[in-house]
Amino acid sequence: MKGYKTFIRTWGLRRCLPAAGAVLLTAALCLALHLTGAYAVYTGGTVRRLPVYSVEREEKLLSITFDCAWGTDHTDAILEALSREGVRATFFMVQFWAERYPEFVKKIDEAGHEIGTHSATHSHMTKLSKEEIRAELSSSSAAITAVTGKKVDLFRPPFGDYNDALVSCAEEEGYAVIQWDVDSLDWKDLSAQDIAMRVINRARQGSIILCHNNALHTAEALPVILSTLKNSGYTFVPVGELIWRGGSVDASGRQQPPHGAGQ
Repeated sequence: MKGYKTFIRTWGLRRCLPAAGAVLLTAALCLALHLTGAYAVYTGGTVRRLPVYSVEREEKLLSITFDCAWGTDHTDAILEALSREGVRATFFMVQFWAERYPEFVKKIDEAGHEIGTHSATHSHMTKLSKEEIRAELSSSSAAITAVTGKKVDLFRPPFGDYNDALVSCAEEEGYAVIQWDVDSLDWKDLSAQDIAMRVINRARQGSIILCHNNALHTAEALPVILSTLKNSGYTFVPVGELIWRGGSVDASGRQQPPHGAGQ
């Protein structure tokens, strides 16, 4: 009788093992789908909305950007460095900065650089309602347009903080939402050499470089960054000329061209 019970337990376990294995395999596949974002595609859900971190380009194009949220002490030196290398950049301005320094907004615009909004108050916009997001975008863009007379259609979220609601709302309002794939870390007051090496070693085709207009050593690092990358065959263009209008953004944040668009 004891042997019979042992046989039954063993036989039952053997029969259960394939079923248990199937359950474990299914769970592992579901976890993988969730982690890669493929779950939403497979089940018909919505994958997380991503801003543009970089852009798929066949040409060696890239963009250098400057966030303007405090001070102007080093802005003239930055503009001079850009001018010497014939580089046009993109400046993302917070409303209170643009209103406090309209002469710099004008100077940046007249030098041929592109201007986008960096919000009105530099708050964590993921905590705002849709109406509050729209108000931030509208008022900050209006402050820039009041000086330049040009429409603003680029937006960089403060702190690089975003969620589906923010990206969707900004896109509905006609803005391309821009992040970066190369962080200079100039805001940490790194040395000019460290800033330059970080950027040069990380830049690639379609990169968007993050800098700040009033960081201590950015202006000093720029000549090395710009000349080295240009000598390596890269061409700097404003973000608006780098991105694809209507392009899709993949899971890594790299924007792909619209179907049928030439690169």
